[in-house]
Amino acid sequence: MLTCQKHLFSLPDEVSYLNCSYMSPLPAPVEMAGYQAIARKTMPYEILVPDFFEPVSRLKSLFAKLINASNPERIAIVPSVSYGISSVVKNVQIRTGQNVVVVDEIFPSNYYPWRRLTMENGAEIKVVKRPEILEGRGRAWNERLLETIDHQTVAVAVPNVHWADGTWFDLAAVRKRANEVGALLIVDGTQSVGAMPFDVAAIQPDALVCGAYKWLLGPYSMGMAYYGERFDNGVPIEESWMNRLGSEHFENLTNYEHAYKPAAHRYNMGENSQFIAVPMLSTALELILEWGVENIQDYCKNLSAPYVERLIGLGFQIEEQAYRGSHLFGLRLPMTVNLESVKKATLQHGVYVSYRAGAMRISPHLYNEGKDFERLLEAVEGLV
Repeated sequence: MLTCQKHLFSLPDEVSYLNCSYMSPLPAPVEMAGYQAIARKTMPYEILVPDFFEPVSRLKSLFAKLINASNPERIAIVPSVSYGISSVVKNVQIRTGQNVVVVDEIFPSNYYPWRRLTMENGAEIKVVKRPEILEGRGRAWNERLLETIDHQTVAVAVPNVHWADGTWFDLAAVRKRANEVGALLIVDGTQSVGAMPFDVAAIQPDALVCGAYKWLLGPYSMGMAYYGERFDNGVPIEESWMNRLGSEHFENLTNYEHAYKPAAHRYNMGENSQFIAVPMLSTALELILEWGVENIQDYCKNLSAPYVERLIGLGFQIEEQAYRGSHLFGLRLPMTVNLESVKKATLQHGVYVSYRAGAMRISPHLYNEGKDFERLLEAVEGLV
């Protein structure tokens, strides 16, 4: 059983950081990997040709292991979720009368590219609205999602858990329905992968894109993506020389090679060697794999459960456990409590959370302990 890992983070004792879904702190080993990489960049003559490729291959293997993808060549290095989703959208054909299905208030990076695609081709984005109920809302939202997918659906673009309040979507059921109508399943895993188990072999998404700076505990401007077979012959959004066959042979780079490296290599960002970010993210993934994603989820569940019950007793409302993450969940305030008062009180108690879609978003990790939730309770008890 995992114990608190706060000793690996530089968070001060007076701060209760329940906000990993906003941005994670860097674990000490990741921070050190960054310092060492910066120092190495001061001596560029020590950076050799294999250093452009081998660390990237290792990073892809680590991420493939994390999501149970059998082939690391299906992994691409991306700078952001919007980049990874745009690579998908560039290779999707859609026509008038067809649609793309998304859930209500999906994160913009997985919405804007689809909006442009549908607008330019006379198609439609179908938004599955959040049910206006409290009891059984997550179950009802999942049912609405499945009902919305029809034979005109070209793609379903969804998260595993909603970024605003942690509502869980049953991707296995969505995959089954998408298969029935021949639709793509495109997943934004930024708010789940690394803290909630994700199995590519079981879910079989056509693409999975994740930002690195949240639950992957890595640096900003870095992300990981998985692309399935339906994108093997696609067109990338940039033509990086590094993604071509034989690019390891610098002396032959002007003997232009038109063939890409196999699978997802073509979707790598330019300059994907990322001499500072790659070793940082690799170190972070090693830590996560050592801890075990299931153990991280269990830690968050066991830590938060008794305090969630106390918050419910104060009148806060939360999605049922079966339809939310334990690492990310939204608390809806009692009618008598003013949101601005809650924001002020939490900050006064050194408690850092986020507010999204009308809910107070709580997102703990292994650096949190009971006293962090005690401070949260102290902050809100006087307001109820």
